[in-house]
Amino acid sequence: MAAITASMVGELRARTDAPMMECKKALTEAEGDLGRAEEILRVKLGNKAGKAASRITAEGVVAAVVVNGKGALIEVNCETDFVSKNDAFLAFVNALATLVAEQAPADVAALSALPLSQEGFGPTVEDVRKGLIGKIGENMSIRRFQRYEGSKLASYLHGTRIGVMVEFEGDDVAAKDVAMHVAAMKPAALSSAQVSAELVEKERKIATEKAAESGKPADIVAKMVEGSVQKFLKEVSLLDQAFVKAADGKQTVGAMLKDKATTVKGFTLYVVGEGIEKKVDDFAAEVAAQVAAAKGA
Repeated sequence: MAAITASMVGELRARTDAPMMECKKALTEAEGDLGRAEEILRVKLGNKAGKAASRITAEGVVAAVVVNGKGALIEVNCETDFVSKNDAFLAFVNALATLVAEQAPADVAALSALPLSQEGFGPTVEDVRKGLIGKIGENMSIRRFQRYEGSKLASYLHGTRIGVMVEFEGDDVAAKDVAMHVAAMKPAALSSAQVSAELVEKERKIATEKAAESGKPADIVAKMVEGSVQKFLKEVSLLDQAFVKAADGKQTVGAMLKDKATTVKGFTLYVVGEGIEKKVDDFAAEVAAQVAAAKGA
């Protein structure tokens, strides 16, 4: 009889979302044949098998690393806040951040193909991800990352849910303060000119609808709209925002940086789960579905 290893059990669990002991029993019955074991579990467990890979991953962590002028900011997601605190999951995320900084993968697919071993899983990042899904019992996904090289870098993490990377030239303290400011104020762009056309158009539409309700002449309405848009641009542009640590509460980030002879070239802000539609569980519906499934079994 073939030896049933922990990595085999982990891989089968990643494929099927079945309990660990059920995976071990199926592998024993299949004499170590993963394909056959998966078939056995799908017959035994029905729709439960294979659910992990389709579950929404809206929780997770952001990690940052800066090494020898190379830096990376990455977001990796999971299903629950509980798993986002799991040591194995955190070690995986930090390993990914280091890989991004050192290996410069072009995208998530390229990162997933890089060599990595952890918890007995490997030899690639994707193999480790699948193995951890089986071991921990939750879906995990590498959502996005940003890599920097060639400039000075400052990073700031607010817990594990908000992360910022700033590319700059000049004073280290000023750059770190800017990273903290970005985490707090969440600017949309470095300057007004860099705010996306889509965001500007959305704001212009809202301003137009509000101004139209005033009943004022068309030329006045046009000026009101333009004024609203310009105000919005200052509110969402990093350099135009009031610096969070300004003594007078008015000094802009741009003015502070000028005083410190520092230039910010760009920044990346990640907020965990931003833009991901979270699943809202309906407990009553879930129970009803389970009862119906039991009756049909």
